[in-house]
Amino acid sequence: MFNGLLHAVLLDGKGGARTLDTSSTLDNWQPQQGKLWLHLDYSQDQAVDWLRNSKLLTDYELESLIADETRPRLSKAAKGSMLFLRGVNLNPAQSPEDMVSLRLFINDDIVITTRKRRLLSVQDVLDSLMQNDGPCNISELVCHLTQNLTSRMQSVIDELDDTVDIFEGEIDEPTKPFDNQGLSQLRRQTIALKRYIRPQKEALSSLATHRFTWLEETDKAKLNETTNLLVRYLEELDSAIERAQIIQQTITNQVSEQLNQRMYVMSVVAALFLPLGFLTGLLGVNVGGIPGTDNPYAFSAFVIFLIVLTGGIGVYFKNKQWL
Repeated sequence: MFNGLLHAVLLDGKGGARTLDTSSTLDNWQPQQGKLWLHLDYSQDQAVDWLRNSKLLTDYELESLIADETRPRLSKAAKGSMLFLRGVNLNPAQSPEDMVSLRLFINDDIVITTRKRRLLSVQDVLDSLMQNDGPCNISELVCHLTQNLTSRMQSVIDELDDTVDIFEGEIDEPTKPFDNQGLSQLRRQTIALKRYIRPQKEALSSLATHRFTWLEETDKAKLNETTNLLVRYLEELDSAIERAQIIQQTITNQVSEQLNQRMYVMSVVAALFLPLGFLTGLLGVNVGGIPGTDNPYAFSAFVIFLIVLTGGIGVYFKNKQWL
């Protein structure tokens, strides 16, 4: 087999599949032998060459299927349909919001899926086929793939929601330093997930409403349920974004209030000592004619006067409710 072919299986129509082990068997495949599912790594040149030589795709369609960046969508092809999906990245040491792209070419006899990074959802479908408990036809295979991609998003979205709950709890603990960087990262993750889930919902909704010869009516209901699940995910992501914005606004208000309180205290202290500073500065001028220089009680009287003046200013501020 060539590099880039991850698996090639023939569906037996009973929930199982038979693996094609040689290139000659694959090249000699005929539709009457069974429905074929090919899974390719489009980053490998031999996989791209096989797709080009298969004559299933035009050059433009092939470029779309192996593009570095794709947006979830449903497109019509000359000999079938192309479906572009995204799944959360659950690979080790990877960020879930860095969603992995899965591209599908579908017609009545063959499904070709391509990816660059590993997707556990695809492996789950393959394992179910090897255990004779998988999809029986093209329609069920597409539904299983979309359902697996969607269901694996639940744990990631639940984790985001739990993290928002933790941040909301930290607001009520002023003694604990707030993790602003963590909140910003949470908002970025939520927005990144929403960026791909929304067009994916539209693509699956369009898939269920269009008439395809390979898509059975019973599976359209499954696609509608998957679409409804994506709608719920979008609602949860919107809620998480709004809650994060409220948390950020609350933190900003708290910091602003603390700053205002400190500035107010400093302003009151400055107002209390402004007359004292003026008088002491005036009497500290080193020129002749300063009163009380020859009186031994002048300093004590001046200090008492300053205390009384400060007390009077404090009473005035108290009456004005400035203190």
